Amino acid sequence: MNVSEHSSIARVAEQLKSEWGEERVLREEPMSRHTTFQAGGPAAVFAEPATEEALAAGIAMCRREEVPCFVLGRGSNLLVGDLGYPGVIFHIGEDFAGMSVEGERIEAGAGVLLSALARFARLHGLSGLEFAGGIPGTLGGALFMNAGAYGGEMKDVVTEVRVLLPDGTFRWLPAGELDLAYRSSRLQKEGMIALAARMTLKPGDPEVIQETMNDLAQKRRSKQPLEHPSAGSTFKRPEGYFAGKLIQDAGLAGYRVGGACVSPKHCGFVVNDQGGTAADILAVCRDVQAKVQEQFGVTLEMEIRCLGDFT
Repeated sequence: MNVSEHSSIARVAEQLKSEWGEERVLREEPMSRHTTFQAGGPAAVFAEPATEEALAAGIAMCRREEVPCFVLGRGSNLLVGDLGYPGVIFHIGEDFAGMSVEGERIEAGAGVLLSALARFARLHGLSGLEFAGGIPGTLGGALFMNAGAYGGEMKDVVTEVRVLLPDGTFRWLPAGELDLAYRSSRLQKEGMIALAARMTLKPGDPEVIQETMNDLAQKRRSKQPLEHPSAGSTFKRPEGYFAGKLIQDAGLAGYRVGGACVSPKHCGFVVNDQGGTAADILAVCRDVQAKVQEQFGVTLEMEIRCLGDFT
């Protein structure tokens, strides 16, 4: 029996369609369409809430029916198994992508792309988000993992985050209460869902801001394998080391399993350059971890999250 025909999943899907509309609820939706790795099997249900209240109600429905659920942004830090996800994926998209500015403060929804947010700040002469202009994710995902690049992190600019708590209630939490650290946050540890954020920036010259963004974009193009599907940096930075250098020193540049490999351009990236499966990608990651551990005694922790069924 197809997993999506399980009675509880079917009930949830039909209820969501009834309340949200047919166009917002898809069955057996390939997750290769919704992740930057461009790999992964189908979600039993793929649903797009229009409001935060709808999202909370959908999650509550899944819990009542004992159906697994997961909240997705752009899928830029996610690997979904080839057998898919046997539950409901709630996609935080354009309905959560509003932005507004008041003085030096920007408020934005979790579904806004970081690239769009950085451009919005520049248009309003606000500096502080230049580092985020090339990060291929949404604000929600960036808050979840305290995303950063080129010396900047979300914790540097965020002042408050609106969250959906595990008990189904909403709150604005000060950034200081979110334990934002290197690729870590209280959102991860406690199952909170970011819905929006307020950021305080500094006045700046839009032309100077654009020059900085252009410079960072050029650095990315020259050093990172942006021409191939990936999830960005695959491994967290081990204390005292750089993941990419360890992998290169282990002789793993270009190491391949099936359609996936360690990028020769930047060994910190595992890329899906030949239409690989999620199993190919995960095998490369596991082999890299094992060989770096064997050669250097250093444990590489994956930065990307794995979801669903791989075998």
